[in-house]
Amino acid sequence: MRLLFAGTPQAAVPSLDALAASTHEVAAVLTRPDTVAGRGRHPVRSAVAERAGELGIAMSTRSPRDPEFPRWLADLSVECCPVVAFGALIPAEALDIPPHGWVNLHFSLLPAWRGAAPVQHALINGDTCTGATTFLLDSGLDTGPTLLRVEEPVGDRDTTGELLRRLSLVGADLIVSTIDAIAAGTLEPTPQPPVGGSHAPRLEVADARIAWSASATHIDRLVRACTPAPGAWTTFRGERLKVGPVVPASGDDLSPGTIRAGKSWVEVGSGTSCVVLGEVTYQGKRAMSAAAWARGVRPEPGEAFE
Repeated sequence: MRLLFAGTPQAAVPSLDALAASTHEVAAVLTRPDTVAGRGRHPVRSAVAERAGELGIAMSTRSPRDPEFPRWLADLSVECCPVVAFGALIPAEALDIPPHGWVNLHFSLLPAWRGAAPVQHALINGDTCTGATTFLLDSGLDTGPTLLRVEEPVGDRDTTGELLRRLSLVGADLIVSTIDAIAAGTLEPTPQPPVGGSHAPRLEVADARIAWSASATHIDRLVRACTPAPGAWTTFRGERLKVGPVVPASGDDLSPGTIRAGKSWVEVGSGTSCVVLGEVTYQGKRAMSAAAWARGVRPEPGEAFE
């Protein structure tokens, strides 16, 4: 089939690679416009844009909200549009232009965790199994009929970065299998149930602040869910710093947020047991071990994160 691939971050690159290596034709790539980063505010191309350039595939950053987008899409004469973490809604008038629709790869087992941050919410929730699902886009939020799915176990120490890396690889195989089956006419979409879904809104910086009164288990899950972004954080002596990883420990004799440091370790109290703190990062600085940080700031007895 002739395809338009839509995607933006690194997690979408394995799917682009897999489709480009398949028997199908990726006629063009649609990705989000350049962002700006760094102190110099330099433009940064998306990971998908970079890879499309390396593969020699025509690439566009036009917005689906552009009034000319439907005509542009129709002129491409593609049969199907696979989507992986594109980052923008496709308007209703564009959904029906490709004969086989827009096939989205979503990193959860739908209807679980519909929304922008399914991996993060699976970790916060303590899910032991997640996966990837392909489905047909409709006007709802990840509510379209499902096509294929694959499960992926969640490890006890998985971060969002590591789990998303694995899901992007198994998802690449899944989306190729889905496009193959659509082309062969062997795939029957399955409507999602009208109730029972869970939602995974984007995690903002405010959501990543650690509440030390929470349980050690919850703090551990939050830190891993926020790694690498937006980064779990707290404040110390009025200054914000990122912290993590943390590992729940057995001690329960520290009040929430209270710091206790040895020569090579730092423990912090929570609402239940202590957690062992791995690293600390001040804004604009490199990460340092928690023990090195404690040797520098010398927390007073009973001093706590805020």
